Amino acid sequence: MVTRRDETTRHLTSSLTVDVGIRIGVVALLLYWSLKVIGPFLTVGLWSAILTVALYPLFNWLAGRLGSRRWAATLITLLSLVIVIGPVTWLVFALIGGVNVIVSGFDHEVFSIPLPADSVKAWPLIGEPVYRLWTQTATDVKKTLLEAAPMLKPLGSKLLEIAGAGVFSLLEFVAAIVIAGFLYSPGPQLAASLGAMMRRIFGHRSEEMLRLAGSTVRNVSRGVVGISLVQSFLAGLGFLAVGIPGAGFFSFIALVLGIIQIGPTILFIPIVLWSWTTLDTTNALIFTAYMVAVGLIDNVLRPFVMAHGLATPMPIIFIGVVGGTLAYGISGLFLGPIVLSVTWALLVAWVQDDSPEAR
Repeated sequence: MVTRRDETTRHLTSSLTVDVGIRIGVVALLLYWSLKVIGPFLTVGLWSAILTVALYPLFNWLAGRLGSRRWAATLITLLSLVIVIGPVTWLVFALIGGVNVIVSGFDHEVFSIPLPADSVKAWPLIGEPVYRLWTQTATDVKKTLLEAAPMLKPLGSKLLEIAGAGVFSLLEFVAAIVIAGFLYSPGPQLAASLGAMMRRIFGHRSEEMLRLAGSTVRNVSRGVVGISLVQSFLAGLGFLAVGIPGAGFFSFIALVLGIIQIGPTILFIPIVLWSWTTLDTTNALIFTAYMVAVGLIDNVLRPFVMAHGLATPMPIIFIGVVGGTLAYGISGLFLGPIVLSVTWALLVAWVQDDSPEAR
């Protein structure tokens, strides 16, 4: 038998369920509208936050030396703008030119790997085998590429689309740098506000998670992206100096190989071999020594710019590079691995804390 008290309880429960559902719906609607409004600025905002976190130790050091936080922020902003307007702009436009050449090759079926010069046979010990292998490879690769050209045309169009968005990505970089210039000084207050928000998510581990996110951003942005950018730019200067065709495009490939932790050495080796077939001995020797030094840059700089070893697995960084580039163009090449690395680090720390072994 249903009593009046039961009916009242059921009515209150039903009303409470409807009330909670309406509140959740309103909050979800407001969040959706907010994301739609800030969506076009999301990439710039993320870049501004990443730049602020990555460069804040340098800002703090400069502020102590200059005695002015405003001048320190201005100096870092100007330096960042010079880097973007100089090397990064060259890489982007060189990529656009290189992709245009590739797409033109797809359209006109112009693919060729240069045959080795007769001087290769004169190399001590390895001359004859290298000459035969090179000749066979050039012939086979050209035939394979010509057969695959129709299937590769859609890929070329996608590459051209990504490269064409590089100019817009440059504008995003510039805007992010300018915005970050205004975030250095209030950095501690912003960190405190973010910590309060993270306490609602992670509870007592919020401070640890915040430090982990900051260290991951600095490690990946400076130790992976930053070093790869320096390495690719220096490699590009070497390519230009000896007149390698498509120098900018090869520099971009070196940048990608560096970010995904494979390293650009696998690209440098055939280019160095090519230099010995086209340059005189002195210039080829100088170029080889230069490229060896460029290839070792990451081994020298990484211990100085990274607080500890990179804990993010290479597949996570690779997915971040590919997914970020497909989603956001050139800027996603840098943004993707940083965001995924932070997410991975936080998830691993969270899961380890809740595992039975951690208790």
